[in-house]
Amino acid sequence: MLSPVSVRRAGVSLTLCCTLLVGATACNDDDKDSAATPTGSSSAEKQKFAKTRFVANAGLAAGATYQWIVKPFRAGKFKGGADGRRFALIKAGLAGAFTYNRLKAATKNAQGDPTLAKAVAPLTAGIDALKDLPSKLRKGEGTDSIVNSFDGIINDVKGAGSSAGAEVKDKVPSAGELAKG
Repeated sequence: MLSPVSVRRAGVSLTLCCTLLVGATACNDDDKDSAATPTGSSSAEKQKFAKTRFVANAGLAAGATYQWIVKPFRAGKFKGGADGRRFALIKAGLAGAFTYNRLKAATKNAQGDPTLAKAVAPLTAGIDALKDLPSKLRKGEGTDSIVNSFDGIINDVKGAGSSAGAEVKDKVPSAGELAKG
């Protein structure tokens, strides 16, 4: 006698086989003239939006740096004994990691535009130097020099973007975006 489980498995198997059969017969090569036209994934179109992507990524990095690193630092939130110091340092560490991530993405975007690539190329070493700073910031180690490093690199990226015709404006990411990285 067949159990309900074996009947269910047979039904699922039959449905799966029929789906694969119908899908295979629908994908024949008889109608070669109806091939899909390429969409926005060609390399020329990716190059076309390089400045826009650069501005978006650099703007998010600049906004995160100002909102969660520079502004709390200037308000004295990172000093020993300050109210909410631990929470401010944790947020600053997350913002630092987010900033590093967005600056690396902006650097890749800049490579799609010749003028922007030349302007941003000298900054890659400085951006790479930010890699280990978020963990130090979370621990509260040397906050003065770390904040100055982030602020300096952001200002350099903004300047490079402006010189290449891609003005970067601060765009503060949400806390959810910051946590996702």
